[in-house]
This record gives sequence, structure tokens and C-alpha cells, in this order.
Amino acid sequence: MKDIKNSRIQELKINAREQLRLFIKREDELHPFVSGNKFRKLKYNLQEAKRQNKETLLTFGGAYSNHIAATAYAAKKEGFKSIGVIRGEELTSKVEVNPTLKFAKSYGMDFKFVSREDYRKKNTDSFLKALEYTHGDLYLIPEGGTNELALKGCEEILNESDQDFDFICVCVGTGGTIAGLINSSRSDQKILGFPALKGDFLSRDIRKFAKSKNWELISDYHFGGYGKIKPDLITFINQFKTDHNIQLDPIYTGKMMYGLFDLINKNYFPKDAKILVIHTGGLQGIDGMNLKLKQKKLPLIEL
Repeated sequence: MKDIKNSRIQELKINAREQLRLFIKREDELHPFVSGNKFRKLKYNLQEAKRQNKETLLTFGGAYSNHIAATAYAAKKEGFKSIGVIRGEELTSKVEVNPTLKFAKSYGMDFKFVSREDYRKKNTDSFLKALEYTHGDLYLIPEGGTNELALKGCEEILNESDQDFDFICVCVGTGGTIAGLINSSRSDQKILGFPALKGDFLSRDIRKFAKSKNWELISDYHFGGYGKIKPDLITFINQFKTDHNIQLDPIYTGKMMYGLFDLINKNYFPKDAKILVIHTGGLQGIDGMNLKLKQKKLPLIEL
């Protein structure tokens, strides 16, 4: 994949106090299939896999994982085989009706479906050794892609032109992207993370990688947990696209932007604040979410 250093920044016109300004960094435009933070996280891992002369990438994810889809595509384009360890044995017979898994399969990814109980063991030595015994000499990439090399890639999201922003906002999954932003930010900038899932463990995980303390997690906008969604979030995502011509996803960026606008309305930010939002991509997950919404007879996310 072509190396891309910078992505464009777009100012959003919002109804807020006069001096407050909001911008969005369009990391979603880096690549049509390996976009946003997945592009950043995979960049140096792919280079390292080549350096080690590995032939197969193996990684982990759920039914609608952005990381699974991105890894499958990147592996194919860079000459690797790929294996996805997928959470949920019931998905074995649903590959062709699951948009994410169908896409990954079309780019050559083989799947190993495991129970949720076994999936929780994915980081244990015994589980990993069993995978290597079965599949040979592998290059392992963690769930969500977060490791030291992923962090190195995410540190490249910010550059010198971003130093005059007071706040930098990003959605949080495994914590790698926000840690990269923390490490490449100025000490007087505040990094705000909006977790897509419940749990206090994220702060601990972020501290493993983050070198500064200029960050905070805003944990009030996960809508019930990972993969959970409510009608008012769908309404917000659709209205945001109408207003700004920018697509958000329902798992990460939609929740973050919903929370950010709520904070703006509650006067959370100083009146002259200059805010940068990182659009981390993840749009491939919309098709899968729309299938769920259709089954529940709820409004769909407009594409």
C-alpha cells in the first residue's frame, strides 16, 4: 500500500459560541478499505512481517471487525496469506451473509471460529502455541491491531500543522490510537478519548503505552457497550451526514461525535477553544449494523 503521511483537515460549521471552532481530520480518506487508524496500525506491522520473512498474518476479531476486514485486504495486496480467529462458533455458517466476513474471505482470509470462552484465552501462551503448531510460522497481530508497531504508526496521525489545536478528540477501542496521539501531541494539548465500550480497564491499557498525562476518557457515550446502538444515535449520524456530507460509523466515530456535540452544547469547552476530531474510518461496519437494524425494524443508517 502507498505510504501516506498526512490527511486533510476540514472545518465544520456548527451552531456554537462564536469563537469555538471545530475541525475534523479525514483519516477515513487514507484508503477505501484500509482506512483511518487501521492503515496506521498495519503500516509498520506489515513492514516487520516482511523483514521477518513471514508468509502468513494471523489476527483476531469479531463478526463485524474493521481490523479483520483491513488485515485481509492489506495481507492480500502485500503478498501475505491471512488467518482470522473469529469470536463466536455460530458464525461458521454465516460467512456469506455477514458483510465483513464475506469481504475478508474474498481477499483470501481463512477463518478459525472459536467459542467466546476460548476467545478470552487468545493472549495466553498455550492458545498462541496451539495456533502456531496448527498453522506454522505466523506473524501475530493482536485484536484491534494494537502493539508497539501500531503505536508508531498512530503517532504519525498528528504533525506540525496540528500543534495549534487545544483539544484533540478520538474514539477509543483497544486504546492504541489514543496512545499514539498522546505520545505525538504537545503537553499543553488535551486529548479526549470517547470509548465505544464499557469498562475501566481501558485507562490501564492506555497507560501501558502513553508517555504523557494530558488525556482523559469521556465514558458517557458508549450507548450501552460495544456494538450497542439506539435510535437517537442513528438519527444523529444521518443528520450529521446531511449537515456536513461526512459519513460516520455507528460503533466508533458516531458515538464520539454525538458525545462531542453534547459536550459543546453543555459548554464543556472554553469559548475560544480550537478542537480537532480524528475520523478513524470504520465505515465498512455500517452494512452489518444495518442488517441488525432491519431485523429490529429500526431506522437504517443512510449511505
